[in-house]
Amino acid sequence: MNPLKRHPFPVAAHFRQSLVLTFALPQAALARRLPPPLRLDTFEDQHAFVAVAMVQTEALRPKGFPRWLGNDFFLAGYRIFVRYTSAAGKKLRGLYILESQTDKRKMELMGNLMTHYNYTKIGVEQVYGEEEGRKTYGVRSPTENFVVKVRYDDDPALPEGSPFADWKEARRFAGPLPFTFTYDAENQNVLIVEGVRQNWKPQPVTVEHYSLPWLNRNGLSGAVLASAFVVEDIPYWWRKGKVEPWEH
Repeated sequence: MNPLKRHPFPVAAHFRQSLVLTFALPQAALARRLPPPLRLDTFEDQHAFVAVAMVQTEALRPKGFPRWLGNDFFLAGYRIFVRYTSAAGKKLRGLYILESQTDKRKMELMGNLMTHYNYTKIGVEQVYGEEEGRKTYGVRSPTENFVVKVRYDDDPALPEGSPFADWKEARRFAGPLPFTFTYDAENQNVLIVEGVRQNWKPQPVTVEHYSLPWLNRNGLSGAVLASAFVVEDIPYWWRKGKVEPWEH
């Protein structure tokens, strides 16, 4: 694994807003996409999950650097909820990132230099509004052809067909989880990156409509919307990456 791609130093950022849509799928649809050290994080040993996170990120920079040196960008990330048992025997919950999209060329270049998260640049338009006394948020990409619009309701209902009985169950799969994992097949190593967050209070929202061609393009057309959460105004930082051998 290229040493630069090992998250060689801590990184800090501020999440102005993070919208996460979680989709339920049969285990077989996602298990084949995971490298050997990882296994699916499932609900009732039946449903596996892929999350689509849309994050307005501010002041991304090496931790300890002044905020004004940071970069602001939009991020769309596509992640599978997974579990991993560390070399020390600790059972960790986290995410395996399939693909990432950003609205800034600089972030595409730097993201692909420093991570294995597969960044591509897309166009993005965001709209913060209000309808009938309710806050709304919409985001669309004219290049990727995705569109999502959510409404902030006092007591939103879970999406139709969700496997969760209530928002408390859904909260376990709201993301992001503390860890992300990358597997180096050539050297049989696992890179573990831990995120540290503050003020993390996910708020369930109503999805008025969405269209995510990425799901169909990746053979996940059967995905069922399970939940949608928003968090706002979040200080966030990532520890230096830790590499350990995968012993099997």
